[in-house]
Amino acid sequence: MIPFLDLKAINARERDALIAAFTRVLDSGWYVLGEEVAAFEREYAQYCGTKFAIGVGNGLDALTLSLRAYRELGRLKPGDEVVVPANTYIATILAISENGLTPVLVEPELATYNLDAARIEAALTARTRAILPVHLYGQTADMTAINAVARKHGLIVIEDSAQAHGARHAGVCAGALGDASGHSFFPSKNFGALGDAGAVTTNDAQLADVIRALRNYGSREKYVNDHQGVNSRLDELQAALLRVKLQRIDADNTRRRALAQRYLKGIRHPAITLPVVAPGNEAVWHVFVVRAPDRAGLQRHLQQQGIGTLIHYPIPPHRQRAYAAWNNRSYPVTERIHAEVLSLPISPVLADADADAVIAACNAWRD
Repeated sequence: MIPFLDLKAINARERDALIAAFTRVLDSGWYVLGEEVAAFEREYAQYCGTKFAIGVGNGLDALTLSLRAYRELGRLKPGDEVVVPANTYIATILAISENGLTPVLVEPELATYNLDAARIEAALTARTRAILPVHLYGQTADMTAINAVARKHGLIVIEDSAQAHGARHAGVCAGALGDASGHSFFPSKNFGALGDAGAVTTNDAQLADVIRALRNYGSREKYVNDHQGVNSRLDELQAALLRVKLQRIDADNTRRRALAQRYLKGIRHPAITLPVVAPGNEAVWHVFVVRAPDRAGLQRHLQQQGIGTLIHYPIPPHRQRAYAAWNNRSYPVTERIHAEVLSLPISPVLADADADAVIAACNAWRD
């Protein structure tokens, strides 16, 4: 069996260093908002090329608190509209709704699966205040075009970088391409913790200050609460483990790129559409997503060959019960993507021989 993702093998490579980090935290006697979090925030901000990184509990909170901070600063108010890709994972949209803001769904590009910048202006109204592009599957959205629209109309840009650690657009790292960015360190990400964890990156000192307070009950000083905050703190243990794994992220992304190139050169089936990297982008291949009109047939065939796959994602947000008011809307590009995408195995521990087996199985499929 070739698993879709072998997290145990990925983390086993760092076993001794991870145990040492755990022991360091255990022996410190300080487990919340201590030196490990502060050090990780410095190191991750430097990695992304931003002035600030603020550790939070998870990727959803990173987006939710970014938007909430803009509300606290008076830049956003309930009812304001936020442009967001229609084919994102629902967490991106939940962050908008949680803040009393209105998600405005815009179709993606079929080739790259990312927000189609050419469609944004048609979706803008007098209430639009922000754009929330998602760097889906490990490739950044067209941030040059998106930022141009934002500048023209005075809009905030918040990146969803949950799947794009280390990805670059025009040489700039994901997380430094907008006004702020939410990051997820869920274990299956390219840069994953051993539990839930997240961060916000930004160059805005005032925004960073508000997010730090919001994640800690709205407090900057113990027992003094300036905002109606939440409890969403990156804990010391996850910060320490992430500091270990940060040292390997570029090497792991390089390996993912090599595997992706192997797939792109080797898979030659007329019914399988391969992913496309836009010019100027450096993808990190969080997942390697192909499309097939008979996805179920392809997935069944690969399973019979002992190859694990996943679907990212089977149901688009506008068809979810959570957003029942949208269920009758039509987003043809999004619906086609969600009906056809299938993710093949890719990870820094996937062997060339296993990748070749995946290629051979794809090419042998009789659709």
